[in-house]
Amino acid sequence: MASDGDPRVLLAMNVILSTLFATVVVWGLSYLDLVAQTLENVAGLAVVIFAATYLVVLR
Repeated sequence: MASDGDPRVLLAMNVILSTLFATVVVWGLSYLDLVAQTLENVAGLAVVIFAATYLVVLR
């Protein structure tokens, strides 16, 4: 018997991991002086990563 699990858990994990990855990427780009490390940049990138992951994996 196989179970797909609760989709809310998958969405929560996607939010957390997308935010973590976006934070690391923006920090790295900020370290190279390519972008500023701001909450807006991290949130914007996290939304893009979340949407891309959602479209590729969950749909």
